[in-house]
Formats: sequence, structure tokens, C-alpha cells
Amino acid sequence: MADKDGNILAKDYGLGIAPPLRPFPVKGMSSAGWGMQRRLSEIFADDGRTIMLAFDHGYILGSTAGLERLDLTIPSIMADADCLMATRGALRTCIPANHRKAVALRCTADGSVLKDDMSRGVPAVDVEDAIRLNASCMAVQCFIGSDGELDSLRNLAYYVNAGEKYNIPVLGVVAVGKEMERTSRYFAMATRLLAEHGAHIIKTYYCDNFEQITAACPVPIVIAGGKKIPERDALEMAYRAISEGAAGVDMGRNVLQSACPQAMLKAIRMVVHEDATPEEAYHAYELWQEDLK
Repeated sequence: MADKDGNILAKDYGLGIAPPLRPFPVKGMSSAGWGMQRRLSEIFADDGRTIMLAFDHGYILGSTAGLERLDLTIPSIMADADCLMATRGALRTCIPANHRKAVALRCTADGSVLKDDMSRGVPAVDVEDAIRLNASCMAVQCFIGSDGELDSLRNLAYYVNAGEKYNIPVLGVVAVGKEMERTSRYFAMATRLLAEHGAHIIKTYYCDNFEQITAACPVPIVIAGGKKIPERDALEMAYRAISEGAAGVDMGRNVLQSACPQAMLKAIRMVVHEDATPEEAYHAYELWQEDLK
């Protein structure tokens, strides 16, 4: 019990001063619970934007270029990322536990590239394991428009329900299979559909009329980097996406397969968090590339 002797009586009640407004910078989440906002603030910086570093490709592709040794590659470059997009196996075996980065935990198992149809995914990580791994959000792959659409939505509903119970946000990932439509109409439908089903963040591809897609989606959209393209083009894509309403980028191969991954991630940070133009960021990339040789 506290000692009552020696206490100073309270005297500064701030009478006449209204409680400070505390606006939350993440789109659509101003009324979310404190725990949900706390995790979202790990993913998104104070400007409401994020840089995710994706290295979860191995769960469907196996070993790919730039991802052969996660234990060597990721810790050496992740300082400029806000969030790590990974599987639980990669986190536990390759990433130091004191990394201090947000974690977007891949939670569905969607089959490998050896199968023709990856759209019938299943829950692979339960919410208790996500809590044990201190996940900032749970990522769910969703194949809208495929034969496995209902399975995808069932998986999404499972994680949204569990996430709401424990205040863990869900990242809905718009998957694009080889037989699926890749148009502005499709991405507008898919992003809105996942948000309507309760996803707190949407990951999708950049496309034409992107500003209409971000405007119609009530939660933040993060663009996927997709296949490797020239560094200047990747920075241009990131710049256009941010300018047209994206809340961030999730780059994997365009960082890890770059000629200088560390310099590329720094250049992306300039675009996302410092509003640098593609020209400014690419010039900085070339200078950093020389310095880091």
C-alpha cells in the first residue's frame, strides 16, 4: 500500500482546457480499439504510410533469387523497412527476435507453384501462434473470381473474427492467378470486397485508374511490388501509387533482386516517407550503390 505521508495534493486539473484531439493517421481506423490502433501504428508511420519488405515468396516458390539465405540477407537491409512480411518459419529461423520491426505474418497456406490451382488455401497459422509471434497483422491470400473464391472468403472471415477478438488487424492480399482478370475493374472489385468483409489493410497491384480504386476502398491500400523491373521503373511505380492514394508499398523482388538491395530500400523510403520524386530517389540510389560497394 502506498505511504500516504509526504504526498503532495493534486492541484493542476487543467480546468477549462479541452482534452487534446488525437487523430489516428491510418485510413478508416479512427474508431478502432486501442489495441488495434497500437498494432496498426507499428505498421504505419506517423504520416500514415508504410514500407513493407516482403520475403514470404518461399512458401509457394521455394528458394528464389535474392532469397537463398534469408538469415544473411534480411537482417542486413531491413533497417529502412517499417514492416516485415514473412512466414512464421522464416521469422523463427532467420530473423533476430530483437529486430523491433512490425510483422505482417503470412497465415494461409495456398499450395505451391507445382499445383495448377493455388486458390483453395487453408488457415495455416492460428491466432494463438500469431499472438506468440507478436504479429502486428495477419496476412490472408484471397483469390477473388476464382473457383476457390468462397474458400478465400471463409479464410478471411476466420482471421477477421479472430483478429477482432484479440485486436490484431488483418491484411487482405489480392491474389492474381494466371487465369484471372488483371484490370482496373477487377482490382476495384477485389479491394472493395475484401474491405467489406472486414480486412483492415489491403495489398493489391498498381494499375490504371488507381486513384479511383484507393478512393473507393475505405481502408488503406498497399501496393505489391510484383515481378522484378528496372530500379527506376519500380521507384516510378511507387511514386505514382503514393501520389494516387496508396498508403505504402510492399516490395520484395524489386528490393531483394536489385543490384544493391540496401540502396534500393533507402530510395523507396525517400519516395514513400519523404515525397521524393522518382528522379531524386534514383539519383540517391546510384550514389548509395557506389558507396555500398
